[in-house]
Amino acid sequence: MKIHEYQAKALMAERGIAVPEGRVATTVDDAVAAVRPLIESTGNPVVVVKSQIHAGGRGKGRFVEHPDVGGVSVVLDGIDGGIEAVEARVRQLAEQMLGSTLVTIQTGEAGKTVNRLYIEQGIDIESELYLSVLLDRATSRNIVMASTEGGTEIEVVAADTPDKILKEEIDPAFGLLDFQAARIATGLGLEGDAHRNGVRFLKALAQAAVDLDTDLVEINPLVVTTEGDVMALDGKMSFEANALYRHPAVAGLRDESEEDPAEAKAKEFGLSFIKLDGTIGCMVNGAGLAMSTMDIIKHVGGEPANFLDVGGGADKDQIAAAFKIITADPNVRGIFVNIFGGIMRCDTIAEGVVEAVEEVGLEVPLVVRLEGTNVELGKQIIDESGLNVVSASDMKDGAAKIVELAK
Repeated sequence: MKIHEYQAKALMAERGIAVPEGRVATTVDDAVAAVRPLIESTGNPVVVVKSQIHAGGRGKGRFVEHPDVGGVSVVLDGIDGGIEAVEARVRQLAEQMLGSTLVTIQTGEAGKTVNRLYIEQGIDIESELYLSVLLDRATSRNIVMASTEGGTEIEVVAADTPDKILKEEIDPAFGLLDFQAARIATGLGLEGDAHRNGVRFLKALAQAAVDLDTDLVEINPLVVTTEGDVMALDGKMSFEANALYRHPAVAGLRDESEEDPAEAKAKEFGLSFIKLDGTIGCMVNGAGLAMSTMDIIKHVGGEPANFLDVGGGADKDQIAAAFKIITADPNVRGIFVNIFGGIMRCDTIAEGVVEAVEEVGLEVPLVVRLEGTNVELGKQIIDESGLNVVSASDMKDGAAKIVELAK
């Protein structure tokens, strides 16, 4: 689960991690009202207006409706007229940004609608760095990654200058040790007060990642101020979904408007669903079988439109919901139902499919491969339904048939 920058910074601040002062705004008036308290509180006449979406690259992004406006806009202190002039410029930016579509390198051409802004104090920056704590699933340990190339996508740094990436693996029994934090701070070129503040920042961030069960905390850029403070100028957090039951306050930060509607609907019914870019819709029981199904679809020349695991104990309503989610995707040109009935009975699958088709209709080819518990009853239910369904003898046969029919 992802959260917005302003939410991530609030969680950091609660744990003593330095972040700039800021206020969230959902209306133009909210944005303007945030300006004066920020300037008076910090004494810095610069404010930054930041779009809040679940995607990176906002600073380089542009609005479809206002191509000259970036997703992150700085209102400089060179504006004549004092605070009133800054408020007027913030009002103009808020009017352009709220409700508009921001396109970044991570959103794709469709972009995302901006419904929230974060109005933040300006910072006197001496240097920009990169810092993250991410879960390495191969070792089941958190890793600290850092680089002097702040403000640049870490993928670009890894490709162009991999020697500039610093890494420290965290032993879960001890956490990030002092010498590891000091080694990173030194590698980032920090000295004096900045080095001491950097070590404290690193240890606090590493501990926050453990406390909150994050799978990624990314700060890009991490900045060193002219006074030697170390501060998170940006903040991104995502959380291990299976651990959210331990963090009800974090779960409450979920913004469903930022999620894919199909994936959100699937969560309501307890289904594991991930939307992909292909044309063959898949409904399978079991994660391993679902991945194998996607592989074999690609093997015979097709592209899966989704990963969908209905699980081993799904009922008829869940099957019907899964089928509706697949058919709602306009890119789907064919559907492959591939079920091995163990705990999941084939007749339950068949009843759910028939019910869903009767309700939403069937405008694309459907291939069904059933095997296992009550397979004959399941086939009988489908045969007697009058649906235009093609049966498959095995998984490869089913994949080949649906790819051919989808053409």
